[in-house]
Amino acid sequence: MARITLRQLLDHAAEHGYGVPAFNINNMEQGLAIMEAAKACDAPVIIQASRGARAYASDIMLSRMMDALTEIHPAIPLCIHQDHGNNEATCLSAIRHGFTSVMMDGSLMADAKTPASYDYNVAITERVARMAHWVGASVEGELGVLGSLETGHGEAEDGHGAEGALSHDQLLTNPDQAVDFVTATRVDALAIACGTSHGAYKFTRKPDGGILAMQVIEAIHEKLPDTHLVMHGSSSVPQQLQDIINTYGGEMPQTFGVPVEEIERGIRHGVRKVNIDTDCRMAMAGQFRRVATQNPREFDPRKFLKPAMDALRDLCRDRFERFGTAGKASKIKVIAMDEMAKRYAAGKLDPQIATAKAA
Repeated sequence: MARITLRQLLDHAAEHGYGVPAFNINNMEQGLAIMEAAKACDAPVIIQASRGARAYASDIMLSRMMDALTEIHPAIPLCIHQDHGNNEATCLSAIRHGFTSVMMDGSLMADAKTPASYDYNVAITERVARMAHWVGASVEGELGVLGSLETGHGEAEDGHGAEGALSHDQLLTNPDQAVDFVTATRVDALAIACGTSHGAYKFTRKPDGGILAMQVIEAIHEKLPDTHLVMHGSSSVPQQLQDIINTYGGEMPQTFGVPVEEIERGIRHGVRKVNIDTDCRMAMAGQFRRVATQNPREFDPRKFLKPAMDALRDLCRDRFERFGTAGKASKIKVIAMDEMAKRYAAGKLDPQIATAKAA
């Protein structure tokens, strides 16, 4: 089975200059559609589950689903990632259930609502990284608070998101502090704040440099060229998907997401993992609405789910191709987690730290 750690996958992405989409899932249909897209274009993939998804589907069900997906598609390197872990217990329980990677989001306190201090973030992220590396699992940290530069607020998703007004400094990751953070925590990937937020309603207009600060990514990459950067809240909220939803009875106000061309710009400057959830939901929800409207007598769930899966598959394949992920799966020789653990213990996975110290 081709389970891969985030660190190995992003190392390969950095070496070959591509990015990897990270798709959130809650159920079997999403997993099947994502893996079908990956197989169709020979792409490695990150499938991630939030705490909300784990509560919805249960850890046992998600674990068995991941087993099945890797068995059905053994040639596709699959990283199974915990999205927005809020404390040590959340992260370690994910690893026990077969996740190969976890995010410790210490930018917020354990309630996943209150912005945390820098010292708290460093301390808890370092602890999780140390424990995860003992067993070969990878760790993503976050510096800065995910939220909108346009509104000055965060957006909750699955119970995760800052509440209240956020300062400009909180909403943008400081490049110099990023160097200190990576050095102190030894994270394998760093999620940064650049004006993106959860959900569909990211921007009221097509974003420019005033509300989507791609220059922050470029500045961090210049200081930490060997650190894998992560863009959260990076659904593009395509107009076509908005139109499908509204054509078939939806009432979705006009909104704008992160343009794919801006994500491609980020990939050229060290972004290796790109989180996508809202686009996937919209692709499926539009087909649910279409089937219900065109066939009001239909009650077979499969008649709703099959076109929804097809729409999700097509969306995922587009992202694999746009991010340069397509064609890379067959070029990766997966390293087992126990071997990764040995490499962490021997200090062989520390070049990011050496670069940070020299910055």
